[in-house]
Amino acid sequence: MSPIRVLVVDDSVVVRRIVSESLASDPAIEVVGVAQNGSIALTKVAALKPDLITMDIEMPVMNGIETVRALRRSGVRTPIVMFSTLTSHGASATLDALASGASDYATKPTQVANPAEAIRVITSQLIPKVKALCGAPVVAAGSVRTRPASASARPPRAVVIGSSTGGPEALSKVFGALAAPLPVPVVLVQHMPPMFTTQLAARLDRIGPSRVVEAAGNERLVPGTVYVAPGDMHLEVKQAGNAIITSLNKGPQVNFCRPAVDVLFRSAVKVYGGDLLGVMLTGMGSDGRDATRGLVDAGGRMIAQDQATSVVWGMPGAVAGAGLAHEILPLDAIAPALVRATQGRTAGKEAVA
Repeated sequence: MSPIRVLVVDDSVVVRRIVSESLASDPAIEVVGVAQNGSIALTKVAALKPDLITMDIEMPVMNGIETVRALRRSGVRTPIVMFSTLTSHGASATLDALASGASDYATKPTQVANPAEAIRVITSQLIPKVKALCGAPVVAAGSVRTRPASASARPPRAVVIGSSTGGPEALSKVFGALAAPLPVPVVLVQHMPPMFTTQLAARLDRIGPSRVVEAAGNERLVPGTVYVAPGDMHLEVKQAGNAIITSLNKGPQVNFCRPAVDVLFRSAVKVYGGDLLGVMLTGMGSDGRDATRGLVDAGGRMIAQDQATSVVWGMPGAVAGAGLAHEILPLDAIAPALVRATQGRTAGKEAVA
């Protein structure tokens, strides 16, 4: 099998070297070129036709966001992984890049002791993303079957959503397509670090009719509001008297993730039982699959995004491959499905037991 051919774009010679060495440590990946800015990158993409591009955001002449837009306008569909700083500005710029057509992002190790440690950090982040974006899906789309929905299923009292790679744009399209807030609370986990989830919640709040907040803990869940798990914190829902509230903790990582979809889904099943609608959007790995089984066994319904519209068909593919999805839908069909599923719920009612 031919190695995955990568073009590294960054204005820093040190970062280019570290990223190149990190990628070259895996025999399945070959760095075929480097570029100091976006303008040079456009020429090298045309000449080298890489399988994947890593892209810095802040560069002279042509920055990373401008380069992504130029590539997508020219019809280049090559996966692009942005390199970002763990700052509010970096998070906002990364979301702009994802909205412009970038596939995923990695964060720069700005506080590491030496170059060897920087290489280790980048390797652990970047290589799995490269392989996921350029590899075949773990589950073949033709091998999955949806499960029949219960004829006695009631409208859900809450919606829980999991997403990862490609999730920010998938979430933007889902919530942006709603004509009105859903008449139930929505709680979601998107695999992102701190500050990134803050920016994501603010962006989702602006683009659609729903009120979207980053969960702060101990908030009463109310219909029409979307609660986003903060980076590096598990988000659960709990019963508190007659109310259902958010709860945050820094427990161990689950599926190498914090926040983890499995943690949220399991807590939701304890509170809502089968009165739940779960949604699994694009993402790398299988976080959420195990807890989805409990959701479905309790009588809840499950929607998985289809392979064709997923950036990575890992998380939804894991759910579909395990036979746990009642529907496998393209991204643009998910918002209408949420509206249909929640019909019959009254928006003015609290989500209480």
